[in-house]
Amino acid sequence: MTAGMAADLAFGDPRRGHPVAVFGSAVAASENRLYRDSRAAGTGFTALWVSAAVLAGGLAGRAGPVGTAVATFSAVGGTTLCRVGDRIADALDDGDLDGARATLPSLVGRDPSSLDEAGICRAAVESIAENTSDATVAPLFWGALAGAPGLLGYRAVNTLDAMIGYRSSRYARFGWAAARTDDAANLVPARVTALLAGLLSGHPIRAVRAVRRDGGKHPSPNAGVVEAAFAGALGISLGGRTVYPHGVEDRPVLGDGPAPRAAELRAAVRLSRRVQIASGLLAVLAVVRVPSPRAESVPVRS
Repeated sequence: MTAGMAADLAFGDPRRGHPVAVFGSAVAASENRLYRDSRAAGTGFTALWVSAAVLAGGLAGRAGPVGTAVATFSAVGGTTLCRVGDRIADALDDGDLDGARATLPSLVGRDPSSLDEAGICRAAVESIAENTSDATVAPLFWGALAGAPGLLGYRAVNTLDAMIGYRSSRYARFGWAAARTDDAANLVPARVTALLAGLLSGHPIRAVRAVRRDGGKHPSPNAGVVEAAFAGALGISLGGRTVYPHGVEDRPVLGDGPAPRAAELRAAVRLSRRVQIASGLLAVLAVVRVPSPRAESVPVRS
């Protein structure tokens, strides 16, 4: 797991042939044949692909440390997340609003065409906060619990949620199981992320206050907790009117303070990196096996 995390820190996501992209392409192709507008069909579809990912993780685990390292590198994606955040901040600092808008879809699914600097930064910070949990803390959490099957199984759950876990007319029923499974898989990791964000920002009381007051207002039981923690930790406010391809959502306001700008976006990136490194250390510590005194050899009487 340490080697896989180090590879992500050094290289980020490969531009071509990323295992998650290959998985997503296979899911999209099969959806065309298996889609039915029902929860039962969606549940079977989700179970099929999560099982396939867990099986692939089992095969990777049998390959030993190299297999687990590859599974870790495939499952985590925090470095690319932060690099995109920095590119958006760079464009805004250079006055290149169109360049920032063009980069934003790498992070979020909303329409950037009408967003000003504050709207772009708000969207980017919200995505960085949520994906700090989804792209690093959560896969490492499940990797610490279940090894390579946990890593790839979680990544499958999260990818399915990103693809079909919407409340649109097409996916309200078919994507229901994917969305609910993702909610369950992220329940603990999101709160670990929020805790680390508060502690590592130097403003834990502000973060806790924002989570307790605002975290439950968000439509997602996990994204709201993480976004509120980042908002409180950074002294900004998030939320508001959000335009998606499937419609417009009025999100509740999270945190206190002004809307984020490029400086706050950079601060969110720095906080995300600290949380990712800390979660990697915690995951490795969680799987270290300390020899028990009872396991030591006992002299045999002659």
